[in-house]
Amino acid sequence: MTYIFVAILAYFLIALGTIIDKFLLTSRKVSHPAIYAFYSGLISLATFALFPFGGHAVDAAQLVGYILFGAVFTYGILCLFFAIQKNQASQVVPVNGAVVPIITYLLAVFLFNQHLNFVQIIGVIFLMGGGIIISLNLPIKVKASRFFSGFEYAVLSGILMGIAFTAFKFFYDQEGAFLNVFIWTRLGLALGSISLLINSRWRKIILGSFTGFKKDKSGNTSTGIFFTANKLLNGIGSILFNYAIAIGGAGGATIVNALISIEYVFIFLMGIFLSLRFPAIFEEKMTLSNISQKIIAIILISAGVIMILVNK
Repeated sequence: MTYIFVAILAYFLIALGTIIDKFLLTSRKVSHPAIYAFYSGLISLATFALFPFGGHAVDAAQLVGYILFGAVFTYGILCLFFAIQKNQASQVVPVNGAVVPIITYLLAVFLFNQHLNFVQIIGVIFLMGGGIIISLNLPIKVKASRFFSGFEYAVLSGILMGIAFTAFKFFYDQEGAFLNVFIWTRLGLALGSISLLINSRWRKIILGSFTGFKKDKSGNTSTGIFFTANKLLNGIGSILFNYAIAIGGAGGATIVNALISIEYVFIFLMGIFLSLRFPAIFEEKMTLSNISQKIIAIILISAGVIMILVNK
């Protein structure tokens, strides 16, 4: 059962990283999601430090695929940052977490001729139901948006990540070398972040951040350290997640993935705690209806994930 505790620790670190993302994106330390996505992509190049431990050269066709879908993942992260900046992470992340498996399974059906059984179909319905419940801006008011601010970004991030994850899984199965695929797709993340400069508005914002570094060196140094430490947390969380799957034996991958609800609970609890200290940033509504809405949605999404994974 050691792998379960490793998985819980992994989800805690990933949840903590998400909360820090929210803090940086809304506390004016990082003024725009494009800046955050740009540096997040560039820092992924540090993965090449692992090259001597399992990396190797790939042919041109493979490299194009790795870079393309790595870049798709970067844009998924960008959309997620937009959503987190606009609303509570405890709403955004579960919506993203509901959309990703729906997209991956739809792609599996249409591209790889895999079919869902009855229980998996019910699981997809649970995912959709939980995603809709947590997305609603309750109570619904006349002339007000029915969904939370940033909802469309949360959905789009799930679609793009679902596409990227499906491609990554295909690459892992084809090559049979997790670390090598992981390293080369990180190059795609980095090049995807550089492609953000094509957008003139984002280019101006990103390049302007270089000037900001010169104006407030001490403040930006502390922010840079905070940002780097956060990405390190995410990296360790990702490594522990994959390690838990590796030591879990038969069924380990299913159980570890099904524990994703732990991440949502961590985000929810940390959001409530930090909203008492930083109400302008985290804005967690402490009403009974809001808390009940999130708990019901998390239960539905978690049940949906379990139904899909256990019946693979």
